[in-house]
Amino acid sequence: MDWLSAHDALALLGTQPQTLYANVSRGRIKAKRDPDDSRKSLYRGDDVRRLAQRAAGRRKQDAVAAQAMQWGDPVLPTSISTVLGGRLLYRGRDAVELAETATLEDIAALLWQAPCQLPAQRPVDITGLSTAFVALATKAAQIFPAVRSPAPLAQEAGSVLAVLATSLMGDAAAGDMLHVRLARRWARADATEIIRRTLVLLADHELNASTFAARIAVSTGASLWSGAVAGLATLNGPRHGLAWRAVAALAHDLDHTPGSPHDALRDWLGEGRSVAGMGHPLYPDGDARATALLDQFDIPAPFRQLGEAGEQITGERPNMDFALAAMATAFELPADAPMTLFALARCVGWLAHALEQIAAGPLIRPRARYVGAAAPA
Repeated sequence: MDWLSAHDALALLGTQPQTLYANVSRGRIKAKRDPDDSRKSLYRGDDVRRLAQRAAGRRKQDAVAAQAMQWGDPVLPTSISTVLGGRLLYRGRDAVELAETATLEDIAALLWQAPCQLPAQRPVDITGLSTAFVALATKAAQIFPAVRSPAPLAQEAGSVLAVLATSLMGDAAAGDMLHVRLARRWARADATEIIRRTLVLLADHELNASTFAARIAVSTGASLWSGAVAGLATLNGPRHGLAWRAVAALAHDLDHTPGSPHDALRDWLGEGRSVAGMGHPLYPDGDARATALLDQFDIPAPFRQLGEAGEQITGERPNMDFALAAMATAFELPADAPMTLFALARCVGWLAHALEQIAAGPLIRPRARYVGAAAPA
């Protein structure tokens, strides 16, 4: 049996002396008085090394968990969608290829693995995000998920999507596809096709922030309506569903700044600001969704200049936020059109993940890594 000095024990443990003493008092480390110096103690080497190995394992787990929460390793299994080799896949099928002909309703049926049936709704006079929040939250407060079997849940998913669509568009014309209703609402018949493509490309994006929020909500046993409210609330942030605003603002600023866009953008970066709309962690070679969308129309000059200067200076290519802002400008859509498109499309993904989470069953409950003040002795 070997014995270590306090200095050697602390070096192995990587802790403060108080932690060493606490482990001794709790019986985790055996200690004895140093025969050469009665004022000091020695600590059993085997006990110290065992605790040191445990601490190292915990630190490794902490690091992995922290990285997973920030564009790291996957934290939940799913068969709905993923980004693999620079391609967005919906249940193994390329989303860009699907966008050639599919509608949002087609994607809902694919992701939900059930027919997408949107029940008729009463038209509303006041439309928009506020109306959508109220409509979904009202249902969430009223409906308790008594039945959790697949068929009724798929029908409920259709009801959630129908209520959101009517809240955002007003009309509830039976039989019309969602992209057709949107184009009619905005009086932009020429944008019907690009709206359809955009909705398909935005329908899901694996475990993004709003989808994670929706899954957490339904993992508690809450209804699909509650999951949709959680998703919509999370989408409504400048780092997620409203990121297109920063792109539009930057394109406008560069277009109205004297000199070349490249010089203006270098000045922008020199002030410690990032270039909105460029690059995506999941697409190192360029956002495939953005490329597929931008190829369908003439990019307005301010966005074209931003894209060219941004790519030359940062080495990154335009992402979907850039494409969404450029598309809305090119087709002269209403100011809130990008958020409407994003919310309507992504609701399909939220509901798909909610259905999968309900079938899987477990409560999503990560642990926290406490970094606050130490507890009193």
